[in-house]
Amino acid sequence: MLVSRKAAGTLFVGGALGMTLGSLLYPAMLGVQKVGSAPERVVATPATGPVTEADRGFVVAVRSAGLWEYHVGRKASKKGTTKAVRTAGEHLVDGDASLDAACRNAADQLGITLPDQPSPQQQSFESRLDGENGKQFDTDMATTVRATNGQLLTTIASIRSTTRNSLVRALADQANSTVLDHITVVEQTGLVDFGRALAQETAAPNLPAQDLTPPPAVAGRPRAVLTPPANSTVSASPTVG
Repeated sequence: MLVSRKAAGTLFVGGALGMTLGSLLYPAMLGVQKVGSAPERVVATPATGPVTEADRGFVVAVRSAGLWEYHVGRKASKKGTTKAVRTAGEHLVDGDASLDAACRNAADQLGITLPDQPSPQQQSFESRLDGENGKQFDTDMATTVRATNGQLLTTIASIRSTTRNSLVRALADQANSTVLDHITVVEQTGLVDFGRALAQETAAPNLPAQDLTPPPAVAGRPRAVLTPPANSTVSASPTVG
């Protein structure tokens, strides 16, 4: 039985799964590396509260995560070999589309420039899964999604507990609910390799910075939008002014 999104989104999880507040810069999460050294530096002071480098990096990280995971979810919903895998894929698509809409809304109000492509490392996750089928795809998808969401969950908790901006808090609330749901549904496939997932969460990136950073959006090119499914059951979070 699947856990509802509402139930899955009731708890923030902290801990030290390899991420510290000092790492939460543009961009920051599994597959994304910091490019600054002053996460508490205020970069803007809108009416919704001060925005720090860490806040800005978090918004970018949420966008980057959704850009690769959404497409993996679409694949899982179609070529998963079990109902649980296909259901997990549907949750990824639904949750990522709704969260991306909230992310774009927050970025527009805060003047944050978002990428339109995930990092090269995240693209490699997607490419690897593109080439897999059957049980190999199911297991690799569940394990990779569990690892990336596990680390992002720690980032969310750090930002939610430190940000002074109400829009960033609202985005962190929705991200928390979405990530917990995604962790739950991939675990319910029974295919997560927890040893590999936890090792991936805690291992320090050994790739060059350019492979861990989402490329900047190309000026003049239409913004990438993650389209929600026709039967979406996720409601977007209200705008915070």
